[in-house]
Amino acid sequence: QVALYKSVPTRLLSRAWGRLNQVELPTWLRKPVYSLYIWTFGVNMKEAAVEDLHHYRNLSEFFRRKLKPQARPVCCVHSVISPSDGKILNFGQVKNCEVEQVKGVTYSLESFLGPRISTEEMHFSQAPPGNSFQKQLVTKEGNELYHCVIYLAPGDYHCFHSPTDWTVSHRRHFPGSLMSVNPGVARWIKELFCHNERVVLTGDWKHGFFSLTAVGATNVGSIRIYFDQDLHTNSPSYSKGSYNDFSFISNNNKEGIPMRKGEHLGEFNLGSTIVLIFEAPKDFRFNLKAGQKIRFGEALGSL
Repeated sequence: QVALYKSVPTRLLSRAWGRLNQVELPTWLRKPVYSLYIWTFGVNMKEAAVEDLHHYRNLSEFFRRKLKPQARPVCCVHSVISPSDGKILNFGQVKNCEVEQVKGVTYSLESFLGPRISTEEMHFSQAPPGNSFQKQLVTKEGNELYHCVIYLAPGDYHCFHSPTDWTVSHRRHFPGSLMSVNPGVARWIKELFCHNERVVLTGDWKHGFFSLTAVGATNVGSIRIYFDQDLHTNSPSYSKGSYNDFSFISNNNKEGIPMRKGEHLGEFNLGSTIVLIFEAPKDFRFNLKAGQKIRFGEALGSL
């Protein structure tokens, strides 16, 4: 069954769906189409910056609707906030170079993030090559590596924001598959997040290494990072197992891209998953429960 599902041309189907989403709907058809979507997925349009359904020319514009500024207050007390609306699938310390995508189902940290980036671009510790990939990511003695997985359902707000104050120095794009990341499928397919198309942003925050990964899914091949005009996801040219790198550090910009907590970072079409993997001192604590709903701006954890 798994092999059969993996053989489905999800990338092609997602591109077709993407083109369909761009088709401009006649004004008279917009309200009934969007109303059906709102009813099916429980969308709260009272939070939308524009509540008038006739304003959205196509499904893609409706999916990527913006919120009223006061709809998501950003927590200023805790150091890490949720970058998006969604459901918490898993969180905790990274152990043995394995990360849980859902309870009991793991994937390899190195397969997910890809090979280590050069120390010129990232402030990696100068660990000997024999050390585990996990230890090589930790830059400060006494720190641990943590992770948090947030699943965005089709009815959720589809933009995502910076979860903390940090500097993005590198982007790695894995073309990959576009299988569903629904929690039920995530329990069924091991290393699902390593198979799927994803955009890995890496950099550092005040406690060391920090990364945010936007994972694509069926009908969600389009991942946009606002400050990265060179990124093109779900392209027909796809080589399995490949990835491409881009550095935001240059002769003119030696620091990378500074991001403030809560700042707009990017967007998906439809729903998908965001994975945070970051370094923090041992007394870092998550304020979460697995399976809980969370909204952009709410606290994930703090010291």
